[in-house]
Amino acid sequence: MRFLMMTTEDGSAQNAQPSEQLQAEMGAFGEMSKAGVLLATGGLDPRGIHITSRDGKVTVTDGPFSEAKEAVVGFALIEVRSREEAIELSKRFWQIVGNGQGVIKQVFGPEDAPGQ
Repeated sequence: MRFLMMTTEDGSAQNAQPSEQLQAEMGAFGEMSKAGVLLATGGLDPRGIHITSRDGKVTVTDGPFSEAKEAVVGFALIEVRSREEAIELSKRFWQIVGNGQGVIKQVFGPEDAPGQ
């Protein structure tokens, strides 16, 4: 099962430089990529590009979007055996980085189709 763990920002966080200890702990967390659990991770530009498609017309709007209450600013794509394992992995991440909030969503793809 694949899950996308996303960190969100509501504009209240301070952009402090991470400590050496935090960098080391995140490096150890990242070692899960060797085990095939952590498939991809990264930070996202909060400005973004907004795409809207309505009645055949596509509109593109550059960010930042001041009306957004929160933005996804980071992600980790993981492959685990269960929803509970995804939650435990997320808890481990938040114990390392401290305060914050995020969302976990299951990812479905062609390999998840019945009969596969």
